[in-house]
Amino acid sequence: MNTVFVDGQEGTTGLQIRERLASHGGVRVLEIEPDRRKDAARRGELINEADVVFLCLPDAAAREAVALIEPSNTRTRVIDASTAHRVAEGWTFGLPELNRDQRAAVRASRRVANPGCHAAGFILALAPLVASGLVPRDYPVACHSLTGYSGGGKSMIADYEAARESRTLDAARMYGLGLVHKHLPEMRAYTGLSHAPVFVPIVDNFYKGMAVAVPLHLRLLAPGTTRERIHQTLSEHYADERFVRVRPLDDARNTDGGFFDALAANGTNRNDVVVFGNDERVLVVSRLDNLGKGASGSAVQCMNLMLGFDEGTALVA
Repeated sequence: MNTVFVDGQEGTTGLQIRERLASHGGVRVLEIEPDRRKDAARRGELINEADVVFLCLPDAAAREAVALIEPSNTRTRVIDASTAHRVAEGWTFGLPELNRDQRAAVRASRRVANPGCHAAGFILALAPLVASGLVPRDYPVACHSLTGYSGGGKSMIADYEAARESRTLDAARMYGLGLVHKHLPEMRAYTGLSHAPVFVPIVDNFYKGMAVAVPLHLRLLAPGTTRERIHQTLSEHYADERFVRVRPLDDARNTDGGFFDALAANGTNRNDVVVFGNDERVLVVSRLDNLGKGASGSAVQCMNLMLGFDEGTALVA
């Protein structure tokens, strides 16, 4: 049986990965003693013993963990959930649905960088449109992304849950208003854009769920581009994908009385793609569980590929 080690198992992503692995049936989780979680020597032993290591750590700690792998160790494979290696040379971006070659690249890789939650939704919504030429590489892309507060980790979760009675955090809050965000490098690199988007994340008072919205002016796209053609391009790109679903155009179930439900993919590893708009402007929206396809579910999906399991083992579509 394959062995895995979750380095940083006490964090939000680490706990969610362990929850999925508990029902997997094909892997054995290596355990670290609670009082030795910060012991580099003990962590190094477990990292080098494991077939796959999940790094659920801050960026600097993730780099340090990779350095603990012995030079002679050609077996241990790494899935890094931090930002540290997402655009780094020698690492494979862990989004199998990105293009026709990405799944094979993940399957063969020894070093996989898991996508960020905002970035996953953004890339899945936009990358096929750039690759097809409908959206020019130099298009001035804007994006806003609504997320539940679990995306901020333990400290933000504590802040929101402490404010539950006072209701001081009831309103949605934009952040990253300097327009610099740690997901921007991967958002630009894996969509093929020439420039990073103007990206405005928004956190609201719900635990998990995410809606990533990309508005587009049709007059600035390739000649002849329509809402229908955008929908067709996305539908064709994801036609055989288990975890990315393009919703039917103009389906009444795409909204709840005209309101978009950001929580409808919660508890799954699914990314819904929905196209709205009219003859002048289009809105492409990704909906995902920020703790699922946006984090731990995606990591387990990559592990399944790397170890030869069915891609959907322990995951809900």
